[in-house]
Order: sequence, then structure tokens, then C-alpha cells
Amino acid sequence: MFPANFGYVAAKSVDEVLQLLSKHGEMAKLLAGGHSLIPAMKLRLTSPRTLIDLATVPGLNGVKIEGNNLIIGALTVHADVASSELVRKHLPGLADAAAVIGDMQVRNRGTIGGSVAHADPNADFPVILTALNASFAARSSSGNRSIAADDFFTDFYATAMAANEILTEFHIPLPPSGSGTAYVKLPHPASGYAVVSAGVLITRQPSGSCASARVAIGGLCSGPIRAVAVEAELQGKPLTREVIAAAAAKAAENTNPMDDAYADAEYKRHMAAVFVRRAIEEAARRAASS
Repeated sequence: MFPANFGYVAAKSVDEVLQLLSKHGEMAKLLAGGHSLIPAMKLRLTSPRTLIDLATVPGLNGVKIEGNNLIIGALTVHADVASSELVRKHLPGLADAAAVIGDMQVRNRGTIGGSVAHADPNADFPVILTALNASFAARSSSGNRSIAADDFFTDFYATAMAANEILTEFHIPLPPSGSGTAYVKLPHPASGYAVVSAGVLITRQPSGSCASARVAIGGLCSGPIRAVAVEAELQGKPLTREVIAAAAAKAAENTNPMDDAYADAEYKRHMAAVFVRRAIEEAARRAASS
């Protein structure tokens, strides 16, 4: 199928993007990698009157460290996140996630900002960014604001962003010494989307016990969820296989997994425990060697 007729603007600055959003309102769409938007337009699931191309906007890509944060520009493509030495050194779990998105063509064109803003419940970046306690920098004509990952994803394909805002950066706190991160998923064999996924940040005490943990799960509900029962079960305990297994068994506690085209709720509930355990084990291994 072909999309409905639309106008196209290759924006030259963030200010121009914001002016265009103010002018066209909800009849405008931002084009980053386009992997979700273009197919939706072809199927006429969405029919924007104006496409605003972000590829020509400078200053929205790249990875850097400022103070105690690793900062990633919203137009940084998945492949650059996966291969970044800074990401691999400080947040290998984030590199894990970027490396398993789609295929090579997708990773070389798709952007971290586009993936997060689209808020697909089976996407990879939302899960690991929630586990890493990231915050998202959004900009509008009214100014800048920061949105915590915990507060960003509000429903299926819905976020806390306003219609006149764009994502500009992701700010991820650098973990303290003795920390480890990991991301694992059960990929659908055809699409590669996560049937269930888990992102973990673990910090060890010098004794080897868990000082703190953040665990996020994807694929169960309308967006990434914090596995607070798992986090509480790990707190203050030695990171043995038995402790990790007991904590991971609580992965789907107080959740209501949804049936979808990938799997039914009971299967997802079981797989959540399996993949949370694997993610914790890998994060704990990395923490021990950091």
C-alpha cells in the first residue's frame, strides 16, 4: 500500500523542529529511523500531513560522559550505541540491548530516541534504560525538562511526552564501583522482538552481598515494569545461585501478563523468571569483576 499524501521538511535545527511542531500540531510526525512510522503510514494506520525529518538536525547524536552521567544523543543509531567504547566499558548491559535489536540494517538506521518515543511494549531500549535509572531530556518551545524512565512509559505506545516536545538526550548515571549491568531477552524467531526481556543493574558490597538492585522486565505489560519484589529479595543477600533463583521466581509477582501474538500469559510468566535469573547472574558476574 501507499501512504496518503504528505508534506516533507528536512529541519536544520531543534528550534526549527519546535516551530514546525507548533505550526502543524498533531498533524505532524517526527521522522528518525522510520522503521515504525513508515510501515504505519503505508498501512494508513497514521496519516500525518507533514513529516519533519530529524536526520538533518545537528547535535542530536553521539555518546559522551559529563560529570557522573553517560549522555547519549537521541539520534544515535543502535549500532553506535552497541559499539561505543564508553557504553561497553561503563554500561555493558546497554550495549547488550543495542546489539540484539532487529538486524544489521535496522541497527544502522534506527535511533535510540525513535525506539524510546515509539514505546513499543516489546522493544529493548525501554527495558534496559528503566533498569539503569535513566532520565530523558525533552525540549519544547517552553523549555527543557527531564523525565525519569520510571515515569515515561504510560501505556501501549504512549509516553509522558507532550505533542510539542522532542527527545534530545538520554542521561544515565554511571554506576559505582562494584556494579554490573546486563540485558537478555527471549526473541521472537521471526521478528526478533522480545517475547520477554530483562534488564538488570546490580551493585555489590565488598563482602559480595547485594548493596542495591534495579530489575526491569519487558513484554509482560503495556511497557517496562520494575520487578520490585525481585529487587527486595536480593537486597543485602549474597549473590549465590540459590539466592538469585529465589529472587527471580518473584519476577512476575503482582503483575498481570497479557496474551499477545507472541505467547500467552502463563508462558510469559514462566519465561520472565528464567530471563530475570539469567540477567541477574550476568550482572552479578560483571559486578564481581568490575
